[in-house]
Amino acid sequence: MSGSKCASRAYSSPLHENDNPLVSIIMPLYNAESFVLETIESVLKQSYLNWELIIVDDCSTDESYRVAQTFADGDNRILLFRNESNLGVAQTRNCGLERAQGGFVAFLDADDAWLPEKLQKQIDFMRLQDAAMCFTSYETIEADGSHRNYVHVPRRIDYKGFLKNTVTCSHTIMFDLSKVCKATLVCPSFEEEFDFPEDLVVWLSVLKTGVVAYGLDEVLAKNRKHETSRSADKRRAVARTWNAYRKVEGLGFFYSAYCLIWQLYHAVLKRLR
Repeated sequence: MSGSKCASRAYSSPLHENDNPLVSIIMPLYNAESFVLETIESVLKQSYLNWELIIVDDCSTDESYRVAQTFADGDNRILLFRNESNLGVAQTRNCGLERAQGGFVAFLDADDAWLPEKLQKQIDFMRLQDAAMCFTSYETIEADGSHRNYVHVPRRIDYKGFLKNTVTCSHTIMFDLSKVCKATLVCPSFEEEFDFPEDLVVWLSVLKTGVVAYGLDEVLAKNRKHETSRSADKRRAVARTWNAYRKVEGLGFFYSAYCLIWQLYHAVLKRLR
């Protein structure tokens, strides 16, 4: 990624405190004007106050940037940037990660939301478990905010388990950067162009180092499903996962098929709960 492609803005980072660590929240933004207000407000309502929200707009063509700007103008914890050209969600998230100053990193898509106790409970849980990576249960909601289902998470999961069950979404995950190298969270790029699930590839890269992800089985976030979300096209989602297995992870054909069957099984279970 070229630094010239990511917009820059000078700012003073908040102070780090051992008992009250700074959490850097990375939010890529692209044409989400219908949802981004609720998403940012869910961060402002957090009971945990020592955070920075790094919003990187990927050249939105709607009013998303303007909506985010109104919040950034009113709260110096909200840092707003804009890419010089459209880079896509993975590289946009990388641009945000470059600017993160916190000891903890969390991710939040511009159409999702958090419950008010999310950050505080997750940090407390990670300290109790001495966890490098943590994810929480969440509620799946429709575009209008109505309830679809709940997704509950296991107590822990490792690399091989995550290959068979991508049990969480990016908006529930948090990393302790004293235990996880920040560079591991950067989504890779490839000379050959192919579609792949950026989140899955990054989480697997962390778990492959031997990190175990701990699950906090409490619903602390909302994952919104709507027509324009990438996960709406199920066939394409399956193809992306297959590419992750074969072209990124380098798994054999039969083991990839085995993992994919388990992924589909767990995806069905999510819808039934």
